[in-house]
This record gives sequence, C-alpha cells and structure tokens, in this order.
Amino acid sequence: MPLTPTERDRLLLFTAAELARARHARGLRLNVPEATALIADTVCEAARDGLRLAEAVERGRGTLGPDDVLPGVVDVVTEIQVEAVFDDGTRLAVVGEPFGAQDRNDGAPGAVLPGPEVITTPEPVVTLAVRNTASVPVSVTSHFHFFEANPRLDFDRAAAYGMRLAAPAGSSTRFDAGQVVEVGLVPVGGARIAIGFAGLVDGPLDAPGARNRALERAAACGYLGAEPATVTEAPGPEARPEAAPEVGSEGIRA
Repeated sequence: MPLTPTERDRLLLFTAAELARARHARGLRLNVPEATALIADTVCEAARDGLRLAEAVERGRGTLGPDDVLPGVVDVVTEIQVEAVFDDGTRLAVVGEPFGAQDRNDGAPGAVLPGPEVITTPEPVVTLAVRNTASVPVSVTSHFHFFEANPRLDFDRAAAYGMRLAAPAGSSTRFDAGQVVEVGLVPVGGARIAIGFAGLVDGPLDAPGARNRALERAAACGYLGAEPATVTEAPGPEARPEAAPEVGSEGIRA
C-alpha cells in the first residue's frame, strides 16, 4: 500500500500511542515520548471525529494528569504541537499545559523556562488573491507549502510554488467559503525540500523540472489555478517572482 511521508508519520504516531495506552492500562506511569504520543494521537482522532480545533485541544488536554506520568514529565512537556486533519483542512493544534494547569518549580533541574516572547512576521515577497470555492472554511498554517494547499482554493499556483505564508510560525490563515483573501508569501527556507503535504513535489523544490512536474500533477488532480502548459521553469532560490497570486489552504482529508 503506497503511503505518503505524512501518512507514514501518522501511523508511527498511532503505533506509539497504542503502546502508551497499553502501558497506561497496566497501571504504568508514562515517560515523555509515550505521554506526548498519546495526547497528540487523541487530538488527531478528535479531529477525525469531526470536532473543531478548540474541542480537540481540550480533549487532548484531558487525556492524562500528573499522576499518569513519571516524575519530571510535567516539567519537561509544557506544550504539545501536532498537525491534525479537521473538516476544514489541516490545522496545527497546540496543547498548552497538556496535563492541566500546574504549579511549577522553575528552579528545578530540567524545568523549561520561557524566553522573551518575540514574534516576527516576514516581509511578503509575493501577494496573491485566494478564493475559497469550497462549501466549508479552509485553513492554512504558516509553513505549509502554499502551492499544495486545498484544491478548492483558486489562486495562481505557479506563482505560489516554493512559497509559504508570510506569517509567524504556528499561525494560520482561514478562508471562509466563497471568500476572497489576499495573502503574502515568502520562499520556503532551509534546504528547500518539500516532503509530504499533498504529495505534489516530495523532493527538492528547485530540482530541474520539479516545478512543471508538480503543476502537471496538480492539474491532473483537479487543483484550481494549476496550468502547466503556460508555465516556464522556475528560477533558482535566489531569484523570486516579484508579484503573483496567492495560495490556499492545506491538505485534504483522506
């Protein structure tokens, strides 16, 4: 059975969570990876059940308490992040205080001390108009490859290739049904390798022919705004388009 990297990661998370459930059922206190996997899996399953983001986060937060984990786990695991597939698209769920509100000894060994809160928003390189043609809202998180966003989002996908939202990490943009939203995009950084997402690239973004192949796949799968016949190969990471339409939301529910 062929699986995308995202699907393989989901199965790995489920397997770890099942191990944690079995140990928890035997009365064992869970360690960091076990507790993290169990709470993250609970959030993903809540999303699959049709719950909204806030409800899924609350279900995850109510999964375990301080007495269910080994000493020190509550001080180490102060936040759990997981991407879950909701009815309106893929959303980043952030479970703060995953074991409930705690009185912490910030001087204890292993304690997590928050640094100064500095949130920066990158300057957009491209601005696109995105129209949601779906009958439900669609959300896109900050570091999702915008080109591969929900196929019912109508925008210039060629211009959005290799781009992500110009937004702080962990944030998202919501596109209501029938709404047109202008969004700013910036180039994907780092090694510029897109693995997973909707599976339209699954490799280096700047490899020869990668952009046109991705556009052909998108057009064949019915993604709005993908027109490979009219697109020339993208320049390297140093040269970016000066203006282009925007990209839409995230992955689609399997």
